[in-house]
Amino acid sequence: MKEIWTTIASMMGVWALCESLLYTVIPGDLRSASLRFFQRVFNYISPYCYYDIMEIDGVNTNELYGAVQLYLGSFSSITDTTRLSLTRGLNSSSITFGFSNNDRLIDFYKGATVEWEHVVTERPTYSRRRALPQEKRVFTLRVRKKNKQLVLDSYLDFVMERANEIRRKNQDRLLYTNCGDPWDEGAHPWESVSFKHPSTFDTLAMDPVKKGEIMEDLLDFANGESFYQKTGRPWKRGYLLYGPPGTGKSSMIAAMANFLGYDVYDLELTEVQTNIMLRRLLMKTTSKSIIVIEDIDCSINLTDRNKSSSSSNRNENKITLSGLLNFADGLWSCCGSERIFVFTTNHIDKLDPALLRSGRMDMHIHMSYCSFPSLKILLKNYLGYEECDVKKEALEEFEAVVDAAAMTPADISEVLIKNLRDKNKAIDELLDILKIKGEKNRLKLSNVDQDEKRALESPQECSDV
Repeated sequence: MKEIWTTIASMMGVWALCESLLYTVIPGDLRSASLRFFQRVFNYISPYCYYDIMEIDGVNTNELYGAVQLYLGSFSSITDTTRLSLTRGLNSSSITFGFSNNDRLIDFYKGATVEWEHVVTERPTYSRRRALPQEKRVFTLRVRKKNKQLVLDSYLDFVMERANEIRRKNQDRLLYTNCGDPWDEGAHPWESVSFKHPSTFDTLAMDPVKKGEIMEDLLDFANGESFYQKTGRPWKRGYLLYGPPGTGKSSMIAAMANFLGYDVYDLELTEVQTNIMLRRLLMKTTSKSIIVIEDIDCSINLTDRNKSSSSSNRNENKITLSGLLNFADGLWSCCGSERIFVFTTNHIDKLDPALLRSGRMDMHIHMSYCSFPSLKILLKNYLGYEECDVKKEALEEFEAVVDAAAMTPADISEVLIKNLRDKNKAIDELLDILKIKGEKNRLKLSNVDQDEKRALESPQECSDV
């Protein structure tokens, strides 16, 4: 046994001496060229070919990486592996199976064997100035050369389709918000929670005709990839929701997300310091998403395209109107596809006309006070009443006073919520409140008309004198 260890030690010493001579005698360029030559020879005689799918493609997130991660984490694909990464997100009701770092998995497709490996390495320090993740994550796909065309032509498409099916099946949408300083090392500009808002177009208190138009427009957008390619337009669309507070603008956004199955990015402009940061946040959003800026007229000063909001806020927020316009419709808005921009405001007159034009805000949706069709939806949502369940006389009175009352769906909903245990009382109290509000508005309007009439008559009286 001692002789064996002596022989091994001697061989290791000879190997170290040869390696030292190799580095001393042979120049570095020649060594590199030799390694490349042998690598090419190995690749030529090897029966396998390799494909790397990186998590970050330049400055954008690689959607194929996310699809592969979701596909390999599906139950049908992980039953044969013995090591898994299990995660459960904040406010999530389900456990997600993940592919462990530096682990391998074999998959089969149409008689071909493909091998996946998840390679995780530490990212060089100099690259972290761009706030990339501290780890470099890559999926390596190994396949026999005879199956190369099969993988490129159909297998990767199959993986993408399967991942989309899993997303639709799980219906696990996310709500993102921008957080912290996006230039911190290793920071990610968006944080997310599970998005479980119950609002749908069925429960949304809005005129059914208008809802139908919006739903058709959303479907045309979601199914319009070939149209946008044919016409040379970026695959994005903008919606402006405007109207008084309490008219359901946030509920409309949630209904749109649930209808299309898109994630929601809630962009807080007051946390964004410069136009460059705003652009970077846009680059880090994914396809099939809704990018929302609520109360845009209150977020930043939109009265000048080139100057910052004010000299006193010079160190706080330097987003300009020009930067916001480029965010919504500039060249950088085209990175990614199938994205919807939604801006909300209570005062559309405060917005610059350049922000409202088609191409930026393609569809303007007025979220108005509760109408009679909207009221019937609220009665169904809160009291479970269909139109036939309410007395005909009450319906006629509702129809006569609801427009004059000018109450928001939020205000009417609060009246119904307070009387859920007594539905008849809810109907009576709501009708009384609508009548009172309608009468107050009528008197106020009458006083305004009288004041205007007096103002018009005053100059005539003065001229007669």
